[in-house]
Amino acid sequence: MPKGKAAKGTKVTLKIAKKAVRMTPDGRRRLTLSNMGIIIFPKCIFKLTNVDELDLSRNQIQKLPDNIGNFSSLRWLDLHSNKLESVPESIGNLVGLTHLNLANNRLTSAGLPDTLGLLTSLKSLNLGMNQLDSLPTTMMALDSLQELGLFDNLFINLPEFLKVLCNLTKVNMKQNPLSYIQGDGEGMLDDKCDPEEGVYLVHESSLCRTCLKRCKDQGERLKRGGGKGGTRGGGGGDAFEEKRIRTYPGLIAPNSVATVSQDVWRIRKVEHGAADIIFTNYKTN
Repeated sequence: MPKGKAAKGTKVTLKIAKKAVRMTPDGRRRLTLSNMGIIIFPKCIFKLTNVDELDLSRNQIQKLPDNIGNFSSLRWLDLHSNKLESVPESIGNLVGLTHLNLANNRLTSAGLPDTLGLLTSLKSLNLGMNQLDSLPTTMMALDSLQELGLFDNLFINLPEFLKVLCNLTKVNMKQNPLSYIQGDGEGMLDDKCDPEEGVYLVHESSLCRTCLKRCKDQGERLKRGGGKGGTRGGGGGDAFEEKRIRTYPGLIAPNSVATVSQDVWRIRKVEHGAADIIFTNYKTN
């Protein structure tokens, strides 16, 4: 590697970008510039107005251009594993986006613009592995959102607006310092969750009959305040005792029966039933 190249990063020219465009099996044009040591966002790619999908993951990009919203043809944008601390407001102009991956960056809640709520076509949004403790309330407008990754962040409470997103089928809250889960507006847990604990929600239709029954039975015990295994050692109580829960339409916490990996997330059309849905913490292996 020539001296100084690492500090400047890889420079992407329009010629390089054009050669990196490939057709996906479903007929979309994808520009893949992943894992190339890019530090500065290559503005030359704005000239590729027919690109539908852009992969700039696994680079060292520290800032997105303020006019990122001009890339209006994008339907799929992957920026995971960079060094982003904020997202420009103009991202709200990418109204055709269905998939947005911003995981494993350095994003703070202050760096997320309210304009994220304008991305009403989003089906999958991954914000895991950042430094977030809250989300813009405007995101309650994301009616098409089916999958939301918030794992490995700083959330103490779940975003309140999640319960109004009627198409949401998966929420990954694993590895957050959740201090309490609210029920009827009242927080009942005072102790912070173990760092190895997390919350992973999937639609109940993803579980077999036996696992679904087990989860619902556990939920009933939680509602009664009994926990699993009752009290222990002089009334100290089980880890689940006295916990109040909040329900989310179509979502359930399956303990260890669901696959946590983001790589295997699937988008499925599901029908929400009228049955009560369980939400709780679970211990990861």
